[in-house]
Amino acid sequence: MSQFDFHTTPKITCQRGAIRHLGTLAREHGMRHAFLVTDGGLHKAGLTTSAIEALRDASVEVTVYADVLADPPEATIINAADSARQAGADGVIGFGGGSSLDTAKLVALLARTPQAMDEIYGVGLARGPRLPLIQIPTTAGTGSEVTPISVVTTPTHEKKPIVAGLLLPDLALLDCELTVGLPPAVTAMTGVDAMVHAIETLTTHLKKNPLSDALAIEALKMLYRNLPLAIHDGKNLDVREQMLLGSLFAGMAFANSSVGAVHALAYPLGVHYHVPHGLSNSLMLPHVLRFNLESASAIYARMGRALLPELESTTDTYAARNFVDAICKLVSDMPYAHSLREVKVRGEDIPMLARDVMNIRRLLVHNPREIEYDQALALYEAAY
Repeated sequence: MSQFDFHTTPKITCQRGAIRHLGTLAREHGMRHAFLVTDGGLHKAGLTTSAIEALRDASVEVTVYADVLADPPEATIINAADSARQAGADGVIGFGGGSSLDTAKLVALLARTPQAMDEIYGVGLARGPRLPLIQIPTTAGTGSEVTPISVVTTPTHEKKPIVAGLLLPDLALLDCELTVGLPPAVTAMTGVDAMVHAIETLTTHLKKNPLSDALAIEALKMLYRNLPLAIHDGKNLDVREQMLLGSLFAGMAFANSSVGAVHALAYPLGVHYHVPHGLSNSLMLPHVLRFNLESASAIYARMGRALLPELESTTDTYAARNFVDAICKLVSDMPYAHSLREVKVRGEDIPMLARDVMNIRRLLVHNPREIEYDQALALYEAAY
C-alpha cells in the first residue's frame, strides 16, 4: 500500500491570452496594489506591458520590481521584500523564469511576515502568513509555479533552499502566448531543465510515490516530443502550450519527491561561474545518466519504453541503454555549449567544484548510485 502526501498549487489556469484577465484575477485574490516581481530584461523588452495594463484596467495599482538576478542572491530578495512593504503592496505577482518566481515567493512571505533568512533555510522553518501570490511563468522549465521551494544564493556563495507549503502560490497562470518570444537557446536550456526534473523524480529512491511518477512520465513524453519543435518553430502555440504543461507536470512531480545528482552538480556551476541553471543541468545530465545506467537500469528502461514504443518488447538492459542514448542525442543537438570548458570553467577549479558538491548531500542521497568526492570529480572531468 502506497502512503504519501502530495501538495501543489490549489488553482492552475491554463489559457491562451489569460494575461489579459490578470487584473480580474488579482482582485479575486484580494489585491488592490500588486507588487510585480520580474527581471530587467523582460521589463525593458516590454513583455510585462500586458500584465501591467491588465492590472491597471481593473483598478489595481502596480509597483514593478525589475531587479531580479539569476540564482537570486539573498540581498536581492531582502531588498525586494523591503520595497514591497514600503510600497504598501497587498499582493505579489511573479512574472518570468524561475529566478523571478522564486524571488516572488519570498517577497510575498517576507513583506507580510519579516524574518531572518538565515533562520529559515531548510524544510518547514518559514512561518506565515504571506501576501496573496500569483505566479506567471514565461519559460517552460523550472515549474516553480507549482513548487513550495525557493533556492537562494547565500552570502557564502552556497545555493540553499527554503521549503515550506506556504510558498505555494494561490494561482499559477499559464499563458503560452507569453513564451513565443523565447530565443531557441533559452527554450532549449529551460526545456532540458524540466526534463531533468522528470528524470530525477523517477530515479529517486527515498521519496518515490505513484502520483509523482505518473506526472513525471507524462511530462517526459511531452517535453521529449515537443522540445525540438519549440526550438525550431517558437511561434507554434500548440507546442509552446505542451512545453508549459510538461514543465508544470514535472514541477508538481519533483516538488513531492526530489531531484538528485544532476542538480547537485549543477549548483556550484551557477554559484561560481553564473552558468544558467538549465544549461548547468544540461552540461551534467549525459554524464550522470551514463554513471547511473547500471544502478538505474529498470527505471531507465521504463522511461525508454515511454519515449520509444519500439523498445516495448526489449530487455531492460537494452531499453535503458537506448533511453540514455536518446537523451544524450537530444542534448547534443541543443543550440548551446556542451562542455564546461565552453562556459569558461577553469580546469584547475574542478576539485573545488567536487568539494562544493559534497555539501549538497540533501540532493546526492536521492541519486540511485552513491556519489562521493572521487565520483563527483570524475563526473566534472568527463563534462569538461
